[in-house]
Amino acid sequence: MHSLNRLQVFSLIGAITFCIVAPIMGYIKIGLPPVVIVGGSAIIGFVFWYITYLKTPTDPKIILPLFVLTVACLQIHIVEEYQMGFGPAMSRLFDIPWSEKSFLMVFALVGPVIYTLTTLGLYYRIPIAGFIAWFIFIGPGVMEFTHFIFPFMQPQIEPNNLHSVTQIIQGTEIAQMPNYYIKTTGHYYFAGMYTAILPMIPGIYAICRLLKEHRLSSKKVS
Repeated sequence: MHSLNRLQVFSLIGAITFCIVAPIMGYIKIGLPPVVIVGGSAIIGFVFWYITYLKTPTDPKIILPLFVLTVACLQIHIVEEYQMGFGPAMSRLFDIPWSEKSFLMVFALVGPVIYTLTTLGLYYRIPIAGFIAWFIFIGPGVMEFTHFIFPFMQPQIEPNNLHSVTQIIQGTEIAQMPNYYIKTTGHYYFAGMYTAILPMIPGIYAICRLLKEHRLSSKKVS
C-alpha cells in the first residue's frame, strides 16, 4: 500500500469536489432529482474509482474502449431524449426548471468536451479521468433504468392534461412540457426510453469487467 503522489492527491481532491459541488449546483439550478441521480452516481462511482483506479490506473487497452463505446451509445440515447423533450418532460414530472436549452448545454455541448478530454486522460492514465469514466459507467450504465419507472410517476404539473403545457417555474419559462404519465396517455413511454438500454449494456459490462480486472491484478500483487 503506497502513499498517493501529487497527481493522485489532486485527482482525489477534484473527485471529492465534484461529488459535493455538482449535486449542490444541480439542486440550486434545477432541484432534487439531480442530487439523487447525479450525486448518487458520483458517490458510487467515486468508491469504485478509489478502489480500482486511483492508485493503479487500469490499462487503457481495457478501460478506454469500454468508455468510448458507452459514451457513443449515450450520445445516441441523448438524440432520442432531445427529440422527445426529456428536459421539459422532467420539468413537468418534478416541477423543476429544466429547459431544453439547459439540456442541450449540458449533454450536447459541454458533455462531449469532457468525454473527449477523459478519453485522452485514460490513454495517459491520469487518475481523474478514471473517476469521470466510472461516473459515466454508473450513471448511464445503471441509472438509465429510471426511464422505465418515470411513466408510472404522476407529474406534479397537470397530470390529467394530455397536451404539452408551458409554465414559468422558479422564474424560468419552460416551454412545451410533454406528459408521459401512462394513466393519462394510455401508452408506456417516456422520453429516451427506447434507447436507454444502449448505454446500459456497455456501462454495466464495463463495471463487471473492470472489477474482474482489479481482482486479478490484486491476486498478482499478493
